[in-house]
Amino acid sequence: MKIPLDIRFRNVEPPAQAEEWVREMVTGLEKFHSRIMRCRVMVELPHLHHAQGNPYHVRIDLTVPGKELVIKHQPTLHSALRQMDTLAESKSREVDVTHKDLYVALSDAFRVACRRLQDHARLRRGQTKSHEAPPQGRVSKLFPERGFGFLETRDGREIYFHERSVLHEGFRRLEVGSTVTFAEEEGEHGPQASTVRLTAKRRPSAAKSAEHAART
Repeated sequence: MKIPLDIRFRNVEPPAQAEEWVREMVTGLEKFHSRIMRCRVMVELPHLHHAQGNPYHVRIDLTVPGKELVIKHQPTLHSALRQMDTLAESKSREVDVTHKDLYVALSDAFRVACRRLQDHARLRRGQTKSHEAPPQGRVSKLFPERGFGFLETRDGREIYFHERSVLHEGFRRLEVGSTVTFAEEEGEHGPQASTVRLTAKRRPSAAKSAEHAART
């Protein structure tokens, strides 16, 4: 396991296999987030607890890029409704019946950790996508009378676009050499540009600049 792990027990005499359970569960977290930098697990048995329900409190601290996730799980009678599945899993791992409450508490806490990691990963993907700058291109060919043209991308490809894909009725303002931003999508005949937006007018050629200077 590559994730740096700190396991601590407070007021608990854990069974010999307790750390192995935790390590297996932490390894399982990597399926939900591949960039976990650190994990700390604290298992506590409070001096005072209710006679009914699972007595163990579990805290999981996860460090991921840009975020610290803290999972505080204090099982109650409500969690007992899920224990049948967990205990079936426990039997397959030969968990001693006397330690089933600890195993269930850990399992419940790590289920919550999995959901938190999934939510965080989805949020990060959404933020990254929303902050990505749209690609830029240059109008390489233009056919105004036929209502379409081609863009040259920064990696040298040529992509078709239709006049209806140009925002704010900007097709008539385009010239060969105009700089635009666009979104690339797969069309019927291959890649095509949509959401084309004019960002700058075409720079005058060197010949036209010289001609303009001579006139002035």
